[in-house]
Amino acid sequence: MGTVTTTAVSSLAGQRRTRVGRRFAAGLIAGILVLGAPAATLADTLAEALTGAYNNSGLLQQNRALLRAADEDVAVALSALRPIVGWSADVTYSDSEARSALSWAGVRTSNDTSASLGLSAEIVLFDGGRSRLGVDIAKESVLATRQGLIGVEQNILLQAVQAYTAVRSNTEIVALRRNNVRVITQESRAAQDRFEVGEVTRTDVALAEARLAGANALLAQAEGDLAEARAFYRFAVGRDANALAAPPAPPARPASVAVANAVAMRSHPDILRAQHEVAVSDIRVLVAKSAAVPQVRLQSRYGITEDLGGSDYSRGGSIGIGVTGPIYQGGRNSALERQAINRGTAARSALFETTQRIAQNVSTAFARVDVARAAIDASDRQIRAARTAFEGVREEATLGARTTLDVLNAEQELLDAQANRITAVSNQYVAAYSLLAAMGQLTARDLRLPVQIYDPSAYYGQVQNAPSKISPQGRQLDQVLKSLGRQ
Repeated sequence: MGTVTTTAVSSLAGQRRTRVGRRFAAGLIAGILVLGAPAATLADTLAEALTGAYNNSGLLQQNRALLRAADEDVAVALSALRPIVGWSADVTYSDSEARSALSWAGVRTSNDTSASLGLSAEIVLFDGGRSRLGVDIAKESVLATRQGLIGVEQNILLQAVQAYTAVRSNTEIVALRRNNVRVITQESRAAQDRFEVGEVTRTDVALAEARLAGANALLAQAEGDLAEARAFYRFAVGRDANALAAPPAPPARPASVAVANAVAMRSHPDILRAQHEVAVSDIRVLVAKSAAVPQVRLQSRYGITEDLGGSDYSRGGSIGIGVTGPIYQGGRNSALERQAINRGTAARSALFETTQRIAQNVSTAFARVDVARAAIDASDRQIRAARTAFEGVREEATLGARTTLDVLNAEQELLDAQANRITAVSNQYVAAYSLLAAMGQLTARDLRLPVQIYDPSAYYGQVQNAPSKISPQGRQLDQVLKSLGRQ
C-alpha cells in the first residue's frame, strides 16, 4: 500500500513539474513577445519631436524678440549721426496793472495775447567718432545676441532629445517590469504547487511572494517615472507623447577628440558670442578715450511771434556752429576709461574660460559616447548569458535540483541585464547629441529639420537704416510687429 502511495505522489509531482515548466515557458515567451515585438503604429519620430520643440518653444520666441530689440539698438545708435529737427509752439495771454505815484493817470491796465512758432535743426559734424563707434557697438551686440539665440536653440533641441529618449526608455522599463511581474507570478504559483506536494517549504513560497510584492512596487515606480517622462516631453516638445518610433542611428562621432574640439572652437555659439563681447569691450574703450574730444554741431533756428490782438509780429532765424568740450569733470572721464579697460580684460578672461569649458564639454561628451557603446556591448553579452542561466536554473528547479531562491535570483539577473541595456541605449543617444551640442552643431539647420528656419537677419535688414514710423518701411514694420504679437 505504501508503494502505491509513493508512486501516486511521484506521478502527481511529475504532473505538477510539467505544469510548472509550461507556466515558466509561457511567462518567458510572453516576455519575449512584449519586449521584442515591433510597435504596430509609430506616431512620432525623433525628427518630429525635434521639429515640435523648435516650432513650439516659448523660450525661443522670447529670445527672438530680444534679438529684434537688440536690432533696434543699431537704429537708435544710427540716429545720432542724423539731423535732429524739432518744433515748439505756444500761445501766451498776459494781463497786468500798474500804478505810479509820479503818474497823474492813476492805475494803468494792459493785456495782450501772443502766439509763437519755432523750428530748430541740429546735426553733429564731429564728435571724435563717438557716434560711429556707438553704431559699431550696437552691431557687435546684435551679433553676440544672435549667437546667444543659437545657444538657446541648441539647449531646446537637446532637451527634446532627452525627453524623447526618456519616454522611450521608461516605456521599455515599464514593459520589462510588467513582464517581470508575470514571470514571478508564475514562479509564485509554481512554488505553491511544489509546496503542496512537499517538494519545497513554506519559506520558498514566502520568498516568491516577497519577490512578487517587490516586483509590483518596482512596476509602480516605473509607471510613475514614465508619467514624469511624458510630462517632461509635453513641456519640451509642446505636445503629448504618443507611441514613439525607434530613433535612427545616433549621429556619427568625429574621428577624435581633437577633431571635435577644432569644430567646437570654430562654431560653438558660446565662443562666438564671447568673441563679439570682447569686440564690444574694445570699442567701449575707444568711446571712453574720445570723451575728451570736442564736439562740433551745426545748429539752426527759425521762429515767428505774432500779437493776436494787433498787427505786431517778429520773424527771424539763425544758423551757426557750436563747439563744446570738457575742461574738468572731477576725474569722471579718466574713471570711465579705466573702467572700460578693466571690463575688456574681464571679457577676454570670459572668452578664455568659455573656450576651456567648451573643450571640457567636448571631451566629456566624447567619452560618454564611447562608454555608452561599451555598455551596450557588455549588456548584450550579459543578457545572453543571463538568459541561458535563467532557462537552465528554471529547468533544474522543475526537477528539484534548484530552489525557488535560485530561480528568483537568476530571473533578477536577467531583468537587471535587460534594464541596463535599455539605460545604455538611452545614454548613447543623449551622449551623441550632447557631443553635437558641445561642438555647436545641434541646430535645426545642421540637423536638416523640416521647419522654416528663423532668419535673424530679416528683421535686422528692415530696421538697420532706422526707418521713420511714417515711411512705407516703418508702416510695414508695424504690421510685422502686430503679426508677431498675435503668435
